[in-house]
Amino acid sequence: MEHIVTDESTMNKVQADEQPTLGKPLHHPKKARRDFTSGNIAIQLLLFALPFMASNALQVLYSTVDMIIVGRYVGEEGLSAVSTSSLIVNFGAMICLGFSNAGQVMLAQALGAGKRKEMNQIIGTLFIFISGIAIIFTTVFIALHPLLLSLANAPSEAYNMSCEYLIICSAGLIFTAGYNMVSAVLRGMGDSKRPFLFILIASVTNLVLDIIFTGVLGWGVAGAAWATIIGQAVSFIFSLFYLYIKREKFGFEFNKKTFIPNMHYMGMIAKLGTPMAIQSGFINLSMIVVNSLINSVGLVASATFGVGVKIDDIANKIAHGIQFAAVPMISQNIGAKNEKRAKQVVYFSWLYSFILTIIFMVLYVTLNRQLFMIFTDKAEVINMSGEFVKAILWMFPAFAVMRGSGAFIQGIGHTKLGMVLAILDGVALRIGLSCLFGLAFSWGFFGFVLGYALAPYGYAIPSMIYFLSEKWKKRKSVADEL
Repeated sequence: MEHIVTDESTMNKVQADEQPTLGKPLHHPKKARRDFTSGNIAIQLLLFALPFMASNALQVLYSTVDMIIVGRYVGEEGLSAVSTSSLIVNFGAMICLGFSNAGQVMLAQALGAGKRKEMNQIIGTLFIFISGIAIIFTTVFIALHPLLLSLANAPSEAYNMSCEYLIICSAGLIFTAGYNMVSAVLRGMGDSKRPFLFILIASVTNLVLDIIFTGVLGWGVAGAAWATIIGQAVSFIFSLFYLYIKREKFGFEFNKKTFIPNMHYMGMIAKLGTPMAIQSGFINLSMIVVNSLINSVGLVASATFGVGVKIDDIANKIAHGIQFAAVPMISQNIGAKNEKRAKQVVYFSWLYSFILTIIFMVLYVTLNRQLFMIFTDKAEVINMSGEFVKAILWMFPAFAVMRGSGAFIQGIGHTKLGMVLAILDGVALRIGLSCLFGLAFSWGFFGFVLGYALAPYGYAIPSMIYFLSEKWKKRKSVADEL
């Protein structure tokens, strides 16, 4: 999702005789790292975020293509299968992403604190850690797929397709986790452009293969799954190759010693990443529960929710590019003991996020039926789209707040708070409110979606209060422990 950005001021703090922990000296990594501890924050954040926004849009397009082609060639059963199975696979991907984000915070704060020697071992340790987690999830998902789909209440009409999609995509989880891991490394170093090209290549690959496998060859949902994992593999291979050919700029040596885990950094990744992984996992798990509740309503409701969440994902993932950019900027300034600049990053994150939120809400309200018609021509699904939109719009303001305050909590490394708020979001509110509105109030589909939409306020409001209270100033920074 990113690109290596040159900034001549990045390496001003590096001493001439500085050597990496392993291997050869660092070869002027200034070309591969960007310094956010000085300069115009508003412009830096916007320019740094734009590639993330474009990359996120492509990533959503990547999975959206599956939904569109499956909806057109397979029908409601295929939409339900992809929606249900994707949530399960995404649970494993989000756990891996939580640990990758921990590595990103460590790298960004190390960069801001001028600790370049430590970065080589952090990257190598992160590679081993994430690979191990991905392999474990792949094994569990494939071995237990009947149980998982039963718990997800997969509609009987879509059950066999759900099995195919889940097994194939689980086999490719290592590529998803690997790409996100490399992207986290690049984000931590101020890179927001080059991996955009990687995901672009992967998206084009996925689109072409989707048309061939599902449309031409008639492989159905399995064809969409194969197109997905091949595209992910291409994305990971390109990103890994880029990191290899630019290893001197990053100061990262691709040798056996590099990939021997450093137990201190392994412990830090686990310490920081476990709350982040739980945070991501609980939110995703709550989505699976809500999806299960909606699946109980029927196939049309399942397909409508699957399409609606995908459309909603497009808007939110694009806006999430602001948060992606804000986290390393905040981390670098916290590492450099520049709290004032870190706070300003949050303020501009809020400004940009609310502008995007207003735009997306207007588009959603005015074009909701047309957006659903891109995925399916089923009148029942299109007619139910109005109920989905009326409920989901409540989510947008909460996400706008989270882009700033959520990025701050992640950037300063306060992962335990993020975990607590995610549990409040995912368990107490998303599941609790969905059951309250959908079951207790008998609002059915609308109630389930409304509970899903109101849940993020459990994270947004407390995180904003924490940031504005400035109690975080008493915390010890991650950079102090490296």
